[in-house]
Amino acid sequence: MRRIQFTQDEILQLKEQRLHHPHAIVRRRMMALYLKSLGFQHKNICAELDISHMCLCEYLDLYMKEGIDGLKRLGYKGKRNVLLESRELIIAHLETQPPATYKEAQARIEEITGIKRSIPQVRLFLKKTAFFGEK
Repeated sequence: MRRIQFTQDEILQLKEQRLHHPHAIVRRRMMALYLKSLGFQHKNICAELDISHMCLCEYLDLYMKEGIDGLKRLGYKGKRNVLLESRELIIAHLETQPPATYKEAQARIEEITGIKRSIPQVRLFLKKTAFFGEK
């Protein structure tokens, strides 16, 4: 069991952030540390939050290394958008022959790039790139 000394200010921050942080993962981390600050045993924290002991240990290690700011950092950068990487090629092609439908745009994008995406993904891509030739 890890022994951590919490300041009163840290306990107040954990108490607040466990309920009000915008990201669910951060709220769960804060709740785990808040329960730890109240003296809960690790097995009870894990049961209450439905997390593994290893996950709890990662939260505790992160807190001991970086404090509350470390608990807030997610570090997820997301997947790279290969459509955006081919943006110039796609837009140039679609501007010369504007598609009549999203389905047509989907087929043409796959034809010129080899990238197959769903119609909602194609629609979102065209809106993000400010291509207004679609219908």
